[in-house]
Amino acid sequence: MSVPQTLHSPPQSGEFFCVPHLVSVLLALLTGLSPLRAEEMAAGFVYLRDVDPTIRQDMRYAGSLNFTGRRVPGYEAPECVLVREAAEALKAAQAELKGRGFSLEVYDCYRPERAVKAFVGWAGEPDDPDAKASYYPRLRKSELFPDYIATVSGHSRGATVDLTIVPADRKAETEPMTAKAQPRDCTASRRDRNGSAALDMGTTFDCFDRKANTSTSGLTPKQDHNRKLLLGVMERHGFKNYEKEWWHFTLRNEPFPDRIFDFPILPRPEPAPGANDSPRP
Repeated sequence: MSVPQTLHSPPQSGEFFCVPHLVSVLLALLTGLSPLRAEEMAAGFVYLRDVDPTIRQDMRYAGSLNFTGRRVPGYEAPECVLVREAAEALKAAQAELKGRGFSLEVYDCYRPERAVKAFVGWAGEPDDPDAKASYYPRLRKSELFPDYIATVSGHSRGATVDLTIVPADRKAETEPMTAKAQPRDCTASRRDRNGSAALDMGTTFDCFDRKANTSTSGLTPKQDHNRKLLLGVMERHGFKNYEKEWWHFTLRNEPFPDRIFDFPILPRPEPAPGANDSPRP
């Protein structure tokens, strides 16, 4: 069950100031629900790790390695949460890629509505020179909406995912969300960008630039090949791409096309001891 968001305060002292937890507590008292139940995962949603633990996760908004420079409200844990249909479709795509020596790596999945509102609040803050240099070197903040940052996001319906492809034999980053990277133009050549195990797609994730458009000029043959590899496998497994972002895909037959959710992404519960044990004969 998620609590509707009706209040929003501007950021103060360089931090996002949010009231959703207070609102949830008050509504929970009025409705007789506990605060925990008032913000639990909605029915129909799952942790991707429970569906396919082999898909790599580098959840950027759960840490500071993103265009805001801080953890985004609603991301209480670095976990990919999706509607089950989308998670199962990703599992099928992963199976195809594994046979070719690759793996999917997700950057963002379900996005709470409060996070979208925090992005809108961020747009009203003064520019951070490092963030601008890294994520939107040729645009003003006002130009990021709505092409690159939506005021109402499809991610909040639970069937949209941002992702890339990595070689299956490459070691995953140990602490990708907290790494402090030097600012580098997201459209620069690979050798001039921050190191990553991902295939070279021509830009980094969350690069707000025309070069991030799925079909664009200026790509090398290898970059174009890598984008077509990602696009092809995702389309074959039921996803459609957003043409302005090579990494952005939405399940075609999403189960909640007209509903926005706002429950927070909480740590994945650990299986109970012995839950996976086979019964004794």
